[in-house]
Amino acid sequence: MDADESPFHPAPTPPRRGLWVLVGLALAIAAAVWLFGREEIEQIRDSWRAETPHEEYLKALHDAGLAGTALTQAWIREAAAAVENPRTVELPFQEETFIAADAPEAVGYRFAVTRGQRIHLALSIDADEAPRVFLDLFRVPEDPADPLRPVTEFERGTEGVLSYEPTRSGEYVVRLQPELLREGRFRLTLEATPALAFPVEGRDSRAILSFFGADRDAGRRVHHGVDVFAPRGTPVLASAAGRVGRVEVTNLGGKVVWLRDHRGRNLYYAHLDSQYVRSGAEVEEGDTLGFVGNSGNARTTPPHLHYGIYIRGEGPVDPYPFLVEPRGRLVALDADLERLGTWGRAMNEGMRLRATPGVSGAVLQELDRHTAVRIVGAAGSWYRVRLPDGASGYLSARLVDDLSAPVSETVPATALEALSRPEASAPVVQRVAAGAALPVLGRFEDYLFVREPAGRTAWIRADDLG
Repeated sequence: MDADESPFHPAPTPPRRGLWVLVGLALAIAAAVWLFGREEIEQIRDSWRAETPHEEYLKALHDAGLAGTALTQAWIREAAAAVENPRTVELPFQEETFIAADAPEAVGYRFAVTRGQRIHLALSIDADEAPRVFLDLFRVPEDPADPLRPVTEFERGTEGVLSYEPTRSGEYVVRLQPELLREGRFRLTLEATPALAFPVEGRDSRAILSFFGADRDAGRRVHHGVDVFAPRGTPVLASAAGRVGRVEVTNLGGKVVWLRDHRGRNLYYAHLDSQYVRSGAEVEEGDTLGFVGNSGNARTTPPHLHYGIYIRGEGPVDPYPFLVEPRGRLVALDADLERLGTWGRAMNEGMRLRATPGVSGAVLQELDRHTAVRIVGAAGSWYRVRLPDGASGYLSARLVDDLSAPVSETVPATALEALSRPEASAPVVQRVAAGAALPVLGRFEDYLFVREPAGRTAWIRADDLG
């Protein structure tokens, strides 16, 4: 699908601006570098960014006079809650969520990323007509009093995948929210990969046997890279697209190649047996730059590649996080996805509602048997459920009953009112006559979840049964 056709709306790249604006921004950032630190620099950059599509949409609702409606206010509250109280997850993570047209919802997930990793966000939509969906990524600032900062520097991949490479380790929040009055199932997959491709053909991080910061020359210097061991002649590859800088021979590195990638990093390849490129050549990720050897001061060691990363203003940085595959695997969605958007009930007494999917998730509360829950999401073999009071968390999918069979039946001795929610102030769904048989589907606190005579589900106070 072409980018213009996609219903998936991430934050945009800021548009080009006038020369004087760019000069002013550059001067402001330069002043911040001199006076403050990285956090202040990012605050200045944030003040110059373009509005995100989510912000533009909210502004359009205000301009149309719709911001004061109950539905829009609920949409705004959900958007805020998703970033203020996101679910903490570990990457990789995948969840499918059902969002109903008459119940605006936003979902938020918080996760940690290490510098050297690249975040990938993939969204798929199952709906009769694909709605507009806002997918926003926020960086969590160092000071909890500061607001979350929207990330706008996305890179588009294939099939609607968005990628972002942080410049430092930290925590991030992603929020998913469709436009008003639209519903569907939304599957969001969050993954992290090494920011750079591995530089030796057929090898991975297990071939790194000497690490950054190790002593050299009896402690007179330290190792400013990692050593990847492989047979002589193994192809050495470009870790990223870029431009070849120097191709030379030095006493220390022997036959070396410098590659400057499109993010401005200088990648250093040393101890080559031979070089395969010329200075000034443009290369793509995976192109051959040379071959593994032990030239230079590595003549007495087995063949290996010395690989370094140098960043302007920092000098050498540890390449290992840029090359190692993150731990963890993506858990398959095993829960029955056809139940998303339906009601279920706790099968057993004391079932634990957890903050994250899995038995290691923090316990939020224990539920009474037959507590009615709305199934709103699925992750692995767990359902994300919402209780009638708005609380939410995860239950093991195999312990959530469907409501095909009632747990009991009750017959009120006097006429009573069936309500839309288990609250005394909730709207009345139906007046139920005395003696009417009411199948009981579940319960919540002092209320029973029943099917009233017209076939709709509703709530009645247990105390009203007489």
